[in-house]
Amino acid sequence: MAASDTTNLQVDRRRPEGSRATRRLRRSGRVPGVVYGGGDDPITFEVDARVLRNALAHGGAVIDLSVEGGSAQPVVVKDEQHHPVTGSLLHVDLLRVRLDRAIEATTILELVGGDEAPGVKEGGVLEQVTRELNIEALPTAIPDHIEHDVSAMEMNDTLTLAAITAPEGVSLLDDLEETVVATLSPPRVEEEPEEEIEEETELVGEEGEPIEGEAAEGEAEAPAEGGGEAEGDSGGE
Repeated sequence: MAASDTTNLQVDRRRPEGSRATRRLRRSGRVPGVVYGGGDDPITFEVDARVLRNALAHGGAVIDLSVEGGSAQPVVVKDEQHHPVTGSLLHVDLLRVRLDRAIEATTILELVGGDEAPGVKEGGVLEQVTRELNIEALPTAIPDHIEHDVSAMEMNDTLTLAAITAPEGVSLLDDLEETVVATLSPPRVEEEPEEEIEEETELVGEEGEPIEGEAAEGEAEAPAEGGGEAEGDSGGE
């Protein structure tokens, strides 16, 4: 899906404050952010978390941003900071853009048809190595994601970026031949080395009893101890 449809976002101007005030802001259900670029000064703002989530529903969408009811400016999301445990949005960076000028951005690569791949049906493991692609496109042409069909992958196949077809108006910036997108490998089978199994058998015996050598040593020690006690008794007499 391309970001040809813009989303409106109304935010309130916010003065930069300390971390304590920022935590209070987040607890009240609002998210701090900053918008910059386009030759204008950066502006810090705050916005209701639910409103912001709705505006960010499409990753590459162009947002018409209005600060304090002012005129709308086209922006794109430059960075999002999330809580490492809860995943909640902590901060958002927005970049002012011109709709007639291409920009660098990222988009998600989605692999489809994996269950139908011959290598997977044979028991192979399909692993996606690259999930995010660096691209260049007009702000209105940045796709939410790019799909690629892997239903033809065979066992031991390696898929590179050269096989990915970008939508019209979108350029892939990573190395086409060197960037590995996915691999399909035989299943990993972990077997215990035979030497370790034989060594354990020698130590405990087949029935889990001590081996004959250990038992014999134990029996030999008992009379010796008894003999010592007998000598002590006779000496006492």
